[in-house]
Amino acid sequence: MTELSSSAPRPQSKIGPQAAASVSTGVLSRKEFSSALRSLLALLVLIALPALVRAQVSTPPSRQPDEYTINVDVNMVVLHATAQDHKGVLVSGLKQDDFQVYEDGVLQQTKYFSHEDIPVTVGLVIDNSGSMTPKRADVIAAALAFARSSNPLDQMFVVKFNEKVSFSLPANTPFTDQLVQLQVALSRIASTGETALYDAVVAALEHLKKGTRDKKVLIVISDGGDNASKHKLNEITALAGQPDAIIYTIGIFDEQDGDRNPGVLKRLAKDTGGEVFLPQSLKDIVPICEQIAHDIRNQYTLAYVPTNRKRDGTYRVIQVKASAPGRGRLAVRARTGYFAPLGPQPPPASRATDHEVPN
Repeated sequence: MTELSSSAPRPQSKIGPQAAASVSTGVLSRKEFSSALRSLLALLVLIALPALVRAQVSTPPSRQPDEYTINVDVNMVVLHATAQDHKGVLVSGLKQDDFQVYEDGVLQQTKYFSHEDIPVTVGLVIDNSGSMTPKRADVIAAALAFARSSNPLDQMFVVKFNEKVSFSLPANTPFTDQLVQLQVALSRIASTGETALYDAVVAALEHLKKGTRDKKVLIVISDGGDNASKHKLNEITALAGQPDAIIYTIGIFDEQDGDRNPGVLKRLAKDTGGEVFLPQSLKDIVPICEQIAHDIRNQYTLAYVPTNRKRDGTYRVIQVKASAPGRGRLAVRARTGYFAPLGPQPPPASRATDHEVPN
């Protein structure tokens, strides 16, 4: 707190002799009255100042709402969709009415729609097994290219795996938006051992839940093989069926690699609304990662409350369509379904007409 200087003029509690003489006669001139009033006001300000300062210190600053949070109902299904024309070019400028969302063949009413570059939580899941040794430098370069092309406010983390799974950022740093810190984490990857891909995906999906961004993404760079995991393929496909993350996969493997399994990479990507890439050359990995970053930043967000309100744990199939005047039918990539939650059944909703998917 700043103290008043001792040399500063202080208001006097006594009025001057001339004013005193006037008071004794019961009459003050206008000039004398103004001077006395100014002195009194100065004294009152000094008395009230400490209380004002205390009030300002004790009043907490108003909290602004998080502009990156999608405020939707907890019962809503949120989809992140990518629209492309027949040439595979991303299509922007679409409106809410240009999209149709179906769940198990029934048209749903979109309650929320947005096309904004919102920050995301991203996990880089990188194969650290011995077969990746000659590809290590290209993989690191590609991951850094992705980071440079991403939203500066993205939260990122790195999961590396061989027969064991570990996180590369410091223990007290679950996420980072600093490129230098990410580069250090990636440089710690030294390829050796066997492959526990499924365990790595499970660990990354769990860590994604700690992120504070609404949109969550995994980028898996691997040959798709697994010879060391405790988890099974059906377990990770079930987890991928939860509406938590979009998974992009990049398969880099040698033709003679007996453990390679591109089918796993394709399935993870398709089920979650991501995309699989199987480059023919390592030099293609960097532009692929830049393309993924561009894809993420140009997605549409749609949310709906399912007409089927049963909490029965069954799998619901989702289909998203889009068309626009002059562009014809577009290709839309989005999550293909989700598992309904298990819990008490909600009260019956008001009866509404269901619209079936046209043939």
